[in-house]
Amino acid sequence: MSQFSKWVAAWGNATSITDRKEATYAKDLTLRYPVKIVFNGDKLRFHFSNLTGTEDVKISRAFVAKCDEEKYNPLEILLEGKAQLIIPAGKEILSDPVQVQIQAGQRVEVSLYFEDFTQMNAGTVITGPLSSGKYAYGNFADKKELPLDLTRNTNTFYFLNTIDIYTEEKNQALVCFGDSITAQSWPDYLAIKVWESGFRDISIIRRAVSGTRILRQYDCITYQAYGLKGQTRFPIEMKVAGASQLIIQHGINDIIHPVGKEVNVFRPWSDMPQSQDLIKGVQDFYISHAKKLGLKIWSGTLLPIYGWRTYQPMRDKVRNEFNEWLRNSKEFDGCIDFDRALRDPKNPQAFEKSFDSGDHLHPSEKGYQTMAAAVVKEIFK
Repeated sequence: MSQFSKWVAAWGNATSITDRKEATYAKDLTLRYPVKIVFNGDKLRFHFSNLTGTEDVKISRAFVAKCDEEKYNPLEILLEGKAQLIIPAGKEILSDPVQVQIQAGQRVEVSLYFEDFTQMNAGTVITGPLSSGKYAYGNFADKKELPLDLTRNTNTFYFLNTIDIYTEEKNQALVCFGDSITAQSWPDYLAIKVWESGFRDISIIRRAVSGTRILRQYDCITYQAYGLKGQTRFPIEMKVAGASQLIIQHGINDIIHPVGKEVNVFRPWSDMPQSQDLIKGVQDFYISHAKKLGLKIWSGTLLPIYGWRTYQPMRDKVRNEFNEWLRNSKEFDGCIDFDRALRDPKNPQAFEKSFDSGDHLHPSEKGYQTMAAAVVKEIFK
């Protein structure tokens, strides 16, 4: 009898609208994404998303292969037994299971080939030491090497949304939900720290979109890449096999974006929330749904913003009031106090200097490592 008994998400990303550049279509393109799998298992399945696309997407061929093996053996990813994977506009699909023996810690790479003109509208930019991919012009999806002269790196993850593994009953997923702070490095550093600390029963799943807000979203092409509002995003992104815990670090964009129509027609002052608006949004959109899913919920406080280009004391007042609720509300199972971990003890409205990336909103790499350490300290005691 197999020791494996359930599906658990081993890697995951959000899906948003990609930034609207001059070119929104690609043809004769290979995408390749390497992923570390932290569980033992004997099957993989792949979630592909065209959630924000307005046209069907055809993946002409798709493969998964174990990295760093002497013999390169790409296995085809099929949908209902077919090599072509059609993702309808506005939908997500789940591939057929791929039989493959995986050892915890192994890296695999997923390669996708698009023969025809393809609307590249569904993807999300993520960064960190575990998050990068490549694209190449031409069909190289089943080849071990991509030609150097036709290949470039990318941090935009198109269409590939989640990878599940059929694994042991003890294994589970922790979901990190948020905006650009979470789309950047700390979930990767968390995954590394958890692995290095000897935990072998937990995966870190990222659900983050830069610029996204709890209460509102942009429908103009200038800011559409900032994604869907929390009420819309959350139920979609919480479809995570084997999820048991959730960290929510979200809300700073609601506070810093509004500047008035005279400055930016898309950012009226009417969008500016009070702390009670943010609290109600988290309660109604996040906590209520997460509890229905049986998840343990951790709040994550919002980071300092002193020095950011739209900083004002009244914005910081909203942030601090919201943070106090995140720290003390009994509706959470606990709080990861990112604010206290990264702020300057002598000037708590600002980052400690070495934790600031320089824009006074996003942490430095050292800051992201400190965020990951705060999670390990609180959750993995």
